[in-house]
Amino acid sequence: MTRFFRRLNRYVPKASIIFYMIGILAAAVYLICVCSPAFADFINVHISSFFRALNAHLTGWIPFSLAEFLLIGSPILLVCAVVLTTRRAMRGRRYFIRCVTGLLSVVVLIASMFVFTFGAGYRVPTIDRKLGIPREKVSAEELAATMEIVIERLNALVPQVIYVEEVGSIRPYSHEDTVRLCLESYAELSEEYPFIQKLNAPVKQIMLSEYMTYTHISGVYTFFTGEANLNTNYPYFVNVYTTAHEMAHQRGIARENEANFLAYLVCIHSDDPYMQYAGYLNMYEYLASPLYSASPSLYSKTTGNLNHYARYDLQCYSEFFEKYRDNTAADVSNAVNNTYLVLQGTEGSKSYGMVVDLAVEYHLNED
Repeated sequence: MTRFFRRLNRYVPKASIIFYMIGILAAAVYLICVCSPAFADFINVHISSFFRALNAHLTGWIPFSLAEFLLIGSPILLVCAVVLTTRRAMRGRRYFIRCVTGLLSVVVLIASMFVFTFGAGYRVPTIDRKLGIPREKVSAEELAATMEIVIERLNALVPQVIYVEEVGSIRPYSHEDTVRLCLESYAELSEEYPFIQKLNAPVKQIMLSEYMTYTHISGVYTFFTGEANLNTNYPYFVNVYTTAHEMAHQRGIARENEANFLAYLVCIHSDDPYMQYAGYLNMYEYLASPLYSASPSLYSKTTGNLNHYARYDLQCYSEFFEKYRDNTAADVSNAVNNTYLVLQGTEGSKSYGMVVDLAVEYHLNED
């Protein structure tokens, strides 16, 4: 065995051998996760939570998004890799192979990090079971009844919200305060639902948010840095909700629909009026399209009760988004995101409908 590793080391660096061994272990773990949701849940709760927290704390002190910095610098890194490989190739075949296997081992290590920090979360039992909310088929009448609840609470919050002409609602505090309020709400929810990881970590503001908006991405969690990243170019009520959403990913809630619903719970369980407002207004948007598709008459009857200030907020959002609505970057981003979700065992973009199903069950069965 020792002789084998010595011969292998002639073509593969020692560190790379370790990376490949980690990769084999990660592949085995992921295959078991695919076959066993219970095992995936164990990994996500007891193993991945440690690495997520470790990554978050290692990068949390950096005042900017390390992931964004790496993305901006990726062309330089790529050029350096090509130059290094070329120079190694000029020294001989063995050096070229060592360089290639070394670079590939880094890719294997990153893929392994995905498995051990975040990937298992896609294979755990669905959040409706963990929350104790049965997911049933939803009727048009149930959708309308849920929308009535959401609108009633939105209307009650409107007097506590500040609105500015051509802007819409204004968040009355800083981004840091938003994170603090989310942390407080997550801490409260984690007492009721132990599967929610307790974690104190920041949410990074993306410098290139204006350009990121063309991809229609309002935030992103980067597992290899442990950072929750926020596109600050979106309206305030979207930013607040997205902050809670990316923090859900940071706590191992991998599926998009589940992170969306947990973000909703975080917002409406906060003591802050604007947090609640952001949660209900986002849920209004989730409910509106399915309700219209199910029953245009019920849609018109129900949504007609929405306060004109909240309606104006949505109008301002629509006008803001018009600039970014149709472009190639958005098409590519949506295709990549949909492919990624399908590969992780979800239903792709259609899986976002779970948010509506859970909201209906949650509100119609409130005590």
